[in-house]
Amino acid sequence: MSDLARRVRATAHAAPGDAGLDAPVSDLASTERLGVEEEFHVVDLATRELVPRAPELLALLPDGPFTNELHRSVVETNSPVCTGLDELREALAGMRRQAAGVAEGLGLGLVGSGTVPLVDSSVLSITDTARFRHMRDEYQILVREQLICGTQVHVDLPDRDVAVAVTQRLSPWLPVLLALSASSPYWLGTDSGYASARSLAWQRWPTSGGSGATTAAEHDALVADLVASGTISDPGMIYFDVRISPHLPTLELRVTDACPDVDDVVLLAGLFRALVRRERDAVLAGLPPDTTSTPLLRAAMWRAARAGLEGDLLDLPRSAGPVPAARAVEGLLEHTRTHLEAAGDWEHVAGLAEQALARGSSAAQQRRAFERRGRFADVVDLLVARTQGAEVSSPAVAAAAPLLTGYRSHGDEAVTPDGAVRDAYAGILGTLEGLGSAGMLVRERLRDDEQRSRGVTFGVPGEASTRLFPVDLLPRVVPAQDWADLRAGLVQRADALDAFLHDVYGERAAVRDGVIPGWVVEGSPGLRPTGVLMRRQAVRAHVSGMDLVRNGAGEWSVLEDNLRVPSGIGYAMQNRRLTENVLPELVLPRQVVGTEGVARMLRETLEAAAPPAAADRGPVVAVISDGPTDSAWFEHSMLAEEMGVLAVQPRELVVTDGAVFAYRSGVRTRLDVLYLRVGEDTLLHSPGADGVPLAPTLVAAVDAGTVGLANGLGNGIGDDKAIYAYVGAFIAYYLGEEQLLADVPTYLCGVPEQCEQALGRMAELVFKPVDGYGGEGVLIGPHASQEELDTVGRQVRSAPHRWIAQEVVDLSTVPCFDEGVLAPRHVDLRAFVLKGERTQVAPVALTRVAPAGSLIVNSSRGGGSKDTWLLSEQAG
Repeated sequence: MSDLARRVRATAHAAPGDAGLDAPVSDLASTERLGVEEEFHVVDLATRELVPRAPELLALLPDGPFTNELHRSVVETNSPVCTGLDELREALAGMRRQAAGVAEGLGLGLVGSGTVPLVDSSVLSITDTARFRHMRDEYQILVREQLICGTQVHVDLPDRDVAVAVTQRLSPWLPVLLALSASSPYWLGTDSGYASARSLAWQRWPTSGGSGATTAAEHDALVADLVASGTISDPGMIYFDVRISPHLPTLELRVTDACPDVDDVVLLAGLFRALVRRERDAVLAGLPPDTTSTPLLRAAMWRAARAGLEGDLLDLPRSAGPVPAARAVEGLLEHTRTHLEAAGDWEHVAGLAEQALARGSSAAQQRRAFERRGRFADVVDLLVARTQGAEVSSPAVAAAAPLLTGYRSHGDEAVTPDGAVRDAYAGILGTLEGLGSAGMLVRERLRDDEQRSRGVTFGVPGEASTRLFPVDLLPRVVPAQDWADLRAGLVQRADALDAFLHDVYGERAAVRDGVIPGWVVEGSPGLRPTGVLMRRQAVRAHVSGMDLVRNGAGEWSVLEDNLRVPSGIGYAMQNRRLTENVLPELVLPRQVVGTEGVARMLRETLEAAAPPAAADRGPVVAVISDGPTDSAWFEHSMLAEEMGVLAVQPRELVVTDGAVFAYRSGVRTRLDVLYLRVGEDTLLHSPGADGVPLAPTLVAAVDAGTVGLANGLGNGIGDDKAIYAYVGAFIAYYLGEEQLLADVPTYLCGVPEQCEQALGRMAELVFKPVDGYGGEGVLIGPHASQEELDTVGRQVRSAPHRWIAQEVVDLSTVPCFDEGVLAPRHVDLRAFVLKGERTQVAPVALTRVAPAGSLIVNSSRGGGSKDTWLLSEQAG
């Protein structure tokens, strides 16, 4: 017996009017047969768009089980009449396999969902029959936008008077059935904001909703009046939520979306049959129906369409108040338990309901697929695979197996090569095993809800919409000794790079003394003339983001330095809060460094950048951002709020008499420190609050030392991948120290011998443009095609000084939860060094996670993140 079945059995109580229903159940329960009509969208497997090619597909399929529909982009299947749910499932799955196999041969796919996201309505058309042509001419937009698919369940009920009476009694439970089926979040290329956009389109028809009839005679008279009025042309256009079939002795459920998973169709069929049985027995026993007002019924259907299984539903049968969707489903199981048990369906239906709740609605699954890479093609691929029955992780099955079953990875930080869990991860993985796959899927939905409610998003260049910042819920642990060693090396590196920035925009002693070749400095795209204006500031790189990697042997090295506008502090802080809110069962060991003081440390660092004259009045700091259109606006606004400072856009700045002011809502505020979270070009090319370009007056103020900038202008040279190769030399030259953190072996393509050596090993090395950012332009030789190698090779030869090559680092892996199991994923670590009155490492770091089969961790390239537990013997 499933957990859900046990819980419902333990808490089940008789609903009003249940008395006397048990007696007839055993006599009548076995008489109702059932069948299902499923509608499927036809999509092109290459473009993933909806296409009007159903006639081609139907020409190769047998008549009867497969038929056309209003639109030429839809195929309908009709199951045989079945008596059991197993028989029904086998029939439905068989028809899906048969149709999908034929479709694939035509380059087509079938999608069982209420809507599909990729639609070009200009190429679509209706099926050319007299009936459908009349509907098009009469209903216009309703027909043109009928690009929807549903699931209809038929249950035997030959007594038409009883059938009509039953339809009125089923209404309070229809919203729950709709929520279970919700599979249409996207409408004509946009997110509708609803779990079932199909139901919104469906409810526009004049004969949708309830009939209000209480007898067969009333029903027939109503249909006759509607035909006579010209509102409909025939009884087949009665689209009531539950209706007497115009051509079969059945009661027909019509409110539900088409479902990609056949098990969800079986669940709907089992529940609907049990509801029909229960209410039929109530009618025969002469029991009065529960009454619910029509407006409340409409509100409940709207709420189900809006929420699916991810929000609250209205509890019509009891209080009409909102309850979590899981509770509403449990209420439906309670309501039908007696009739499900009598039919032998209880275990089957309760198990499918538990699986559906753990997995969440199809609408939520589709949104998660889109948010990973921002591609509707991924949504369509998911739907095609599920519709044709491709094997996917089943939470109900996976929950019974250990999450680490079959987990293997060389150089994994959590699991040894022989499969043993390392001590640092024992508590974490033990807790996750306790939750199981089903529990973790629920927590992932909670994670997404929280991220969405807090606006934790990031933007990708070229995309109009933002994505949720992806977070894997299994934290990463950095051991105490590792973190202590890293902190010392990071402080050293930040001090050396800041010294280099002062020198390169000053006397260039390092070039004079042969520490770094002049051509490397002078050829750097990051060398800006504005850098000389920072001469009065004691610090140029106030916030550094250092990207660290760990190899399979456990050795750390620095992969990149980020001294312009490094991002990630806010996302790392939010990841910790997410862990605490979504996985409260995870108890942080006392050695985990707390993140509470990060905002204070950052503010103190920024205040230290203020001009001396600001000390008397107290420095005023502002975060300078492009605002809500910025890809990292969540972080900018969060950090400003946490520090208690302003978040200001360049167009809100004005410089008067050498002083920088922010104008917001008519209030003028003098600013002493601008924490730059925009690029230098954006800042200087923007108009100010007075409409005058900022550059002339702002750079004059910087040069005069009346405002501090963090990070400084011209810092991009410190991000240069060619400069990276000399950081070890900088440490020795400026600090007189031995380098503590290793670099990745690097080849400067601007040096002829090194370039030829690198080009000779292209298939073994990583190639990076010196000014690359966010993984852009990176070529990983072992994963590249010959065509890609040739393309980059030509670019390197044409401008060798703009490229470097590096040895491939065997990045360590950490387990990530992926579709019901734990799988190894490569990771790096971005640590943050704050340089103010002193240099210190922030007690927070961002673990970035590469997608499956990749070594690139950037979010814009499909990467994600993790909460990072930095351990210290002094913590707690």
